[in-house]
Amino acid sequence: MANVLIVEDEERMRHLIAMMLKDHGHQIAEASDGEAALTMIEENPYDIVITDIKMPVMDGMELFRTLREKDIQCPFIFITAFATIESAVEAMRDGAVDYITKPFEEERLLLTVERTLGVSQIIEENRELKEQLQSVGGGGEIVYKSEPMAEVIRLAGNVAERDSAVLIEGESGTGKELIARYIHQVSPRGSRRFVPVNCAAISMNLVESELFGHEKGAFTGADRQKKGKFEYAAGGTLFLDEIGDLPENAQAKLLRTLEEKVVQRVGGNSQIPVDARIICATNRDLAKLVERGEFRQDLYYRINVLPVRIPPLRERIEDVVPIANYALKQLGEGKPIKLSEGASRLLKSYNWPGNVRELVNAMERALILEKGQGVVTAEALSFIRKCGDNQEAPDNFELPPSGVNLEAIEADMVRQALELTNHNQTAAAKLLGLTRAKFRVLMKQIEK
Repeated sequence: MANVLIVEDEERMRHLIAMMLKDHGHQIAEASDGEAALTMIEENPYDIVITDIKMPVMDGMELFRTLREKDIQCPFIFITAFATIESAVEAMRDGAVDYITKPFEEERLLLTVERTLGVSQIIEENRELKEQLQSVGGGGEIVYKSEPMAEVIRLAGNVAERDSAVLIEGESGTGKELIARYIHQVSPRGSRRFVPVNCAAISMNLVESELFGHEKGAFTGADRQKKGKFEYAAGGTLFLDEIGDLPENAQAKLLRTLEEKVVQRVGGNSQIPVDARIICATNRDLAKLVERGEFRQDLYYRINVLPVRIPPLRERIEDVVPIANYALKQLGEGKPIKLSEGASRLLKSYNWPGNVRELVNAMERALILEKGQGVVTAEALSFIRKCGDNQEAPDNFELPPSGVNLEAIEADMVRQALELTNHNQTAAAKLLGLTRAKFRVLMKQIEK
């Protein structure tokens, strides 16, 4: 089934083509001239455009060339009379897929549309591949040296072999989307689309429309049919980032889609089969959200088939300098930029609450401050020391005359450390400058 735009100024001919294609299950949109069609194509993707060559306002050839200038890729089939065959042939030299001459048989139209659908799929896959290559070239590589991240990569490679749902957990800035893309690329679906969706960034009123699509007239402003992300990701992978922020009504519909492998567009009645692998990610504790009734338990179990946890940067300090060097290489635009020994030590001593995202931002700032010397020094990173000053206990602490309740202070520090590290005891111990063994002893004393 294709989403086809018919551009024809003659109403009878336009409706005739629409009827032929609708009878074979295709979705149809109509425009009476090239100018109207241009607006529609810019707002919504179409699998095929069938257009007459001779039209008022903007003819088919002008529409075709305007879209090429805007780098909007869409397969064209031209409808041409005998007098304009030469123009149609010229358009095919420029990239049009095919043309049909008036009058034409229904069989000829359907055959041309089916052949063009194959071209449409190739164009879409090439566009997606180009985006993926740009992502890798722009910092999309996974840089690591530590054993915790090596274990994450091994686990990601293992889960990629199965088509089950994956839940990636980790703090903000740890690289959850990078791991999701890696799982997709090494999976059997790696040659198909990877469609990322940030659930927290979508307006609550539009979540269902974005994920499942909508029919024309489904709500105010829905002036045409729109495919959702599930349909768009057919055959590939749908990545739902910040899944914990998905509204409750969308959670119910998502669960049904995952179980029945069909979607129902907003305002529609048809059950549309979908085949997309689901990878979810969250920086929140979904188990706690389930306990509080803020996330559906059945959906949690459905998406948490294959869990992958990405450790924060403070738990893999060995990765800090390699990531920093990689960021400098990307940001330096070919100019070699090095880290001084002092800068490396400073980077490794910082806690990085913002994880990899904060580290990359710090390298961009340091690159401006290093004044073209080709070396990032500890001085250029002095802002990190200032940010980290409040992590150290003050040296000049004075015991008040009234004394303090040391046990209460220790209990409060332990509680805060656990909350800051999502109850990871190793990371919490590091925050307090303790070994994990001493931290556990402290915890046991407090629990008594």
